[in-house]
Amino acid sequence: MSRPNLNRSLTLEAPLRAGDGAGGFVSDWQALGILWAEVKPGSGRETAAFAATVSRVRYRITVRAAPYGAPSRPVAGQRFREGTRVFAIQAVSERDADPHYLVCHVEEEMVS
Repeated sequence: MSRPNLNRSLTLEAPLRAGDGAGGFVSDWQALGILWAEVKPGSGRETAAFAATVSRVRYRITVRAAPYGAPSRPVAGQRFREGTRVFAIQAVSERDADPHYLVCHVEEEMVS
């Protein structure tokens, strides 16, 4: 298997919940770092939602592997950001038996 072309700079973000001072919480995202990645598109679909059209496209994003528990290792529930684009991480797996790379199965949602 050939080496991936890690030519896109993506910010890895994790969800952050903070108290709002009134007994509730506020959700936000915390940047964990920059990862170089290869982004390959997959299938997509379009659905109607309320007064807008929602387009969802799946991608496979390949990044360098990191040890379990390291902040640079993506996990489901986190997301990648590239400017205004957001890729929600659905699952993460090793690319092959030689674990030098991870494949992140992500979904990008766009509202029009």
